[in-house]
Amino acid sequence: MEVTTTGRFRVYRSPRDGDELLLLELPEERVDWTDPAVETDADDAYSPTYVPQTGYDGDLAERVSALEPGNEIEATLTWDDGDPQFANVSVRDRTRFRFVGAATGLFEAARETWQATGDGEAIGSRVTYGTDGDPNAVLYVFAKQPGARDLFDEFGDGVVPVDPLLDRLDEEADVSDAPREVFVLRPLDEEFVLVAIALDRDGLFARTMRDTYC
Repeated sequence: MEVTTTGRFRVYRSPRDGDELLLLELPEERVDWTDPAVETDADDAYSPTYVPQTGYDGDLAERVSALEPGNEIEATLTWDDGDPQFANVSVRDRTRFRFVGAATGLFEAARETWQATGDGEAIGSRVTYGTDGDPNAVLYVFAKQPGARDLFDEFGDGVVPVDPLLDRLDEEADVSDAPREVFVLRPLDEEFVLVAIALDRDGLFARTMRDTYC
């Protein structure tokens, strides 16, 4: 029996072997896991689905192969004997994710954001500005977790969704609505994981981050 569903999804690279994508379904109402007053299970709010990126024909094959981690899409998925496939897909937002697991030479603004984070605080943030005085990025620093938990891997695998951080930007009236570029870095010589959101994936901040770390 074939089952069909349509929804909005955030694209991730699958942590499993094979030519597939991980899709996190986006909830209708925003969920902010960074707010300690909000109790939520990310798996329930952002349900994951693994979908093959190959095996399609024609225009659909081109659109699926062009999907990048970080894109927000609207897609119709079909399940045949429990295996999902794309029936249709369109990109709603060209935001892109990049993950760097062994970053060195971290830039000063990131270190200052961590240094300004209060004792006992797990998250720190700041806005950075270009030479023209306009905001060009938002930085978030997250304390590395004790024990076996690896926050960097959880961001990359979609266990900890990036969307609540992007949602915060959408609520700011003075921030450009250009596609973002999100850089998640695990610095080798720092005690935090950095999420740097370039407000324009084609802007200078994003190009500098790509040239330096990617």
